Amino acid sequence: MGSLDDSLGRPLTGWRLRLYTIIFEADTRAGRLFDQWLIAVILASVALVVLDSVQTFGSRYALAFNVLEWLFTIAFTLEYVARLLCVRHPTRYALSFYGLIDLAALLPTYVALLVPEVHALIDVRVLRLLRVFRVFKLTAYVVEFQSLGAALRASRRKILVFLSAVLMIVLVMGTLMYVVEGPANGFSNIPTSVYWAITTMTTVGFGDITPKTDLGRLIASCMMLLGWGTLAVPTGIVTAEMTARRAAEPTTTRTCHECLTEGHLPQANYCLHCGAKLPDYQYEPVSAAVSTRPASSSGDSHV
Repeated sequence: MGSLDDSLGRPLTGWRLRLYTIIFEADTRAGRLFDQWLIAVILASVALVVLDSVQTFGSRYALAFNVLEWLFTIAFTLEYVARLLCVRHPTRYALSFYGLIDLAALLPTYVALLVPEVHALIDVRVLRLLRVFRVFKLTAYVVEFQSLGAALRASRRKILVFLSAVLMIVLVMGTLMYVVEGPANGFSNIPTSVYWAITTMTTVGFGDITPKTDLGRLIASCMMLLGWGTLAVPTGIVTAEMTARRAAEPTTTRTCHECLTEGHLPQANYCLHCGAKLPDYQYEPVSAAVSTRPASSSGDSHV
């Protein structure tokens, strides 16, 4: 940490280290306060955009809304710059998921100066509320979010096979209904009949196309009953995968200042990924509530 590493850039020391701890690590009191205030500002800025879209409020408080929007934008800009300044790999953060969300929260206001129609895109800021998972030490939700993503990736082949089977069923049943009902009863072609089969199988049932014959109603009834079981299959696949991947070790937002990876154990002395020496971990009472939660080894995560 003390020597300069050209491959990693300027070392995190002094004010950069303190700023990094506040912005990216929620295990400290300052970090929690920062995240809580950030969430409050994000909610206020989104509420402002929503109110501004209401014609009554937008016309009456146009000047106030405009001033507040620029104040929010300046605040988010300063926060984004601070994030880039305090990390050793600003490009890596800028290209990460949350880095792109941060940037997307700023650009609409500036671009709206040239293209006013883009102003509506400021609502993308609501995506940044994903940071709420770190604010109140709800580490369990972060772990489950990551587990869900991992389970979906691991189950993708099973889900694709399942979707292929569903597509075959709706194609066959839609074609059958086209033959049974025909154009006279609204089933004018096979694509329209497949559309009916999809809405029926998913239990949506818009009712814009309905069978008129007894045989058609029988087929529709079978499709409805089949839809009940079909909807439960993806849930079972993903749930089984999440259960199989469930870990048993606790996790924290403790971050390696060399490679910026999170999820290190409280008792760890060295980074699991790059082997660098980890800073001392400060235990706090709030950590006890999540000490038995599953482990997470997210890569370059900045929630």
